[in-house]
Amino acid sequence: MTDLAAGDMAPDFSLPRNGGGTVSLSDFAGKSVILYFYPKDDTSGCTTEAVDFSGLTEEFAKLGATVIGVSPDSVKSHDKFAAKHNLSVVLAADEEHKALEAYGVWKEKSMYGKTYMGVERSTFLIDKSGKVAEVWRKVKVPGHAEAVLKATQAL
Repeated sequence: MTDLAAGDMAPDFSLPRNGGGTVSLSDFAGKSVILYFYPKDDTSGCTTEAVDFSGLTEEFAKLGATVIGVSPDSVKSHDKFAAKHNLSVVLAADEEHKALEAYGVWKEKSMYGKTYMGVERSTFLIDKSGKVAEVWRKVKVPGHAEAVLKATQAL
């Protein structure tokens, strides 16, 4: 577990993705990447976040940036989620929690008095050199995608 901060090199990863194949951070060398981690496909907050980022995909693309969502769900789940909500972001499946742990977002959480391990909703803006430019932890979904777009425009 690590607490990545602005200026740190972003850990590389290679994960299966929706639509088949794999996605790796190194695939985007020389480009900006918005890497957002979310708890679960097709839940209200996660759906809103994915739809918001998808709605801004073209704006991010104009800036040479790619948006990748990562959760511990399976590729099959991601495919259903993307089709149901017409998502245009890349969804990576991290069932073994390797990227989740590398980015320090696989955390102990609690709900109704029970503790469990889960994803802390977080976003990392990675610049063209592969360094973390900005980090958002414990993300509140409303307005988040727009805030990330503004930060990407400022790169």
